[in-house]
Amino acid sequence: MDFKLQNRFSRRTFLAGSAAVVGMPALAQDVDGDGTVEIEGEITQTVRRNISSFRALDWQPYFSNLKKGAILVDISSRALHYWSEDGQTYKLYPSSVPLSEDLTRRGRTKIVRKVEGPDWRPTPSMLKRNPDWPPYVPPGPDNPLGTHALYLSWTYYRIHGTHDTRKIGRRSSNGCIGLYNEHIAELFGRAQVGTQVLLI
Repeated sequence: MDFKLQNRFSRRTFLAGSAAVVGMPALAQDVDGDGTVEIEGEITQTVRRNISSFRALDWQPYFSNLKKGAILVDISSRALHYWSEDGQTYKLYPSSVPLSEDLTRRGRTKIVRKVEGPDWRPTPSMLKRNPDWPPYVPPGPDNPLGTHALYLSWTYYRIHGTHDTRKIGRRSSNGCIGLYNEHIAELFGRAQVGTQVLLI
């Protein structure tokens, strides 16, 4: 089997191992001056049912300060909130979250590394559950980490992009938090090594 064919097969196998999901367009989200959340673009029925979860939040109930910025991931609403260190920038992004509670980790961590064009190696437990997955995927369109990755202080946990946009807004990951590639690129540019992260 040549490399291209094997690579395509590996991606198909990887995607088949993930949850079956329905296609969803990218949602550009921002907060306008009056504190309301504006969601641009077509809203699918799936997102419409979950629309009340996409609401602006204040950082103060969750963080004592905004040193190096702050990221809050709400697993229930499948949303990632970002506040800049000066408090002037607030972003809200739809996200993918872990498939099940046993794959979900909650608590405080921080960004320890930023990688543009990440490569990917499935964890030993992923390979045990999915023996057909490749042991290594280089950067590129077949990489499940998308275009950018923010590595957390917890081993194996990341906030990253995805080329499979159907996963966003779903329980579809093996533990990481996924964003549309355009959203992770924006967050990657704003977040720093040391940015505090809270998963609730």
